[in-house]
Amino acid sequence: MVRFEDISSPARLAEPDEGIGPDELSLAARNHGLPLEGLRYSLTPPGMHYVLTHYDIPYVPDDTSWELTVGGHVEHPLCLGMAELRAHHPVTTRVTMECAGNGRALLSPRPVSQPWLLEAVGTADWTGVPLRALLSEAGVRDGAVDVVFTGADHGVERGVEQDYQRALPLDTALGHTPEVLVAYAMNGAPLPPQHGHPLRLVVPGWYGMAHVKWLRDITVAEEPFTGFQQTVAYRLRQEPDEEGTPVTRIAPRALMIPPGFPDFMSRSRVVSPGDVLLEGRAWSGRAPIIAVDVSTDEGRTWSPANLEPPTDHRWAWRHWHVTWTATPGSHVLCARATDAEGRTQPLEQPWNRGGFANNLVQRVPVLCAEPD
Repeated sequence: MVRFEDISSPARLAEPDEGIGPDELSLAARNHGLPLEGLRYSLTPPGMHYVLTHYDIPYVPDDTSWELTVGGHVEHPLCLGMAELRAHHPVTTRVTMECAGNGRALLSPRPVSQPWLLEAVGTADWTGVPLRALLSEAGVRDGAVDVVFTGADHGVERGVEQDYQRALPLDTALGHTPEVLVAYAMNGAPLPPQHGHPLRLVVPGWYGMAHVKWLRDITVAEEPFTGFQQTVAYRLRQEPDEEGTPVTRIAPRALMIPPGFPDFMSRSRVVSPGDVLLEGRAWSGRAPIIAVDVSTDEGRTWSPANLEPPTDHRWAWRHWHVTWTATPGSHVLCARATDAEGRTQPLEQPWNRGGFANNLVQRVPVLCAEPD
């Protein structure tokens, strides 16, 4: 008898000397991150924005037949086509989206999964209908606790056959800050297939697992949702048998645009002596970024960077910059973000079995070449 467990990899940690395996390479070939030089764009081009797809990308050649159902614990169930959704008043929100596993491949021991370094991030203008408007139209009944979102992508994970499903607490789904969107456009154009065409959820401030793609159903539930992606995956655990805590909002992070020019294989950076512009982006899903500090000696001493003034784009990253006078030799550059609630990036490795919400300070080795 063939079982799903026979083809599905269990969650595990890599052995001390175990390299990236074929299964992880196959994930890395399917998914892609933002080249860090792409941090120069305040708005990430869709083809550079990070992508993680759990199962297959659904084939939707024509969205005219696509329908979104809204049901469950509501007064008036809805079935909406794309034309009806576009007839609602559109809202556009600029959102920085980051994968919950960003940085996983740098952990030790390494959780075996999509092997992200630091590139699983991007910022886009998402246009769509506020979720609360659709829930208001449906009429949420008393006693509702969760809103469950189902995508059209279907597969097997750890032996469990499933549609990709996630839920949000009712107060988050109905909230104004942030305002959750049922989005049909990215940077002013229809969603690309890999980003959820024709419809996806966008949850500002939350890690990417909450932004359900290829959205086809919204169900208001009277009981907490207990699906795989909610109660098994995306939990912060130290031990495999503990319940853990859910992954939710994005921890503060600053990333540096790689200075100078790279070595092809190692990506190590080379700069010339003298003034070097260090710059990058910083973001947090919990509170606005209030400071970015930069170190040129691997975190022993820190100096404040110049942070761009706040804008109307509360849920998008902010640019920072500082000038460094490079001297010949090897250096390790670091950047560290702090948000308005006092959260800052750690210098020591945070760790959990899934490799989630890891916002360890970035380290950028740089060789400053001797002048001729």
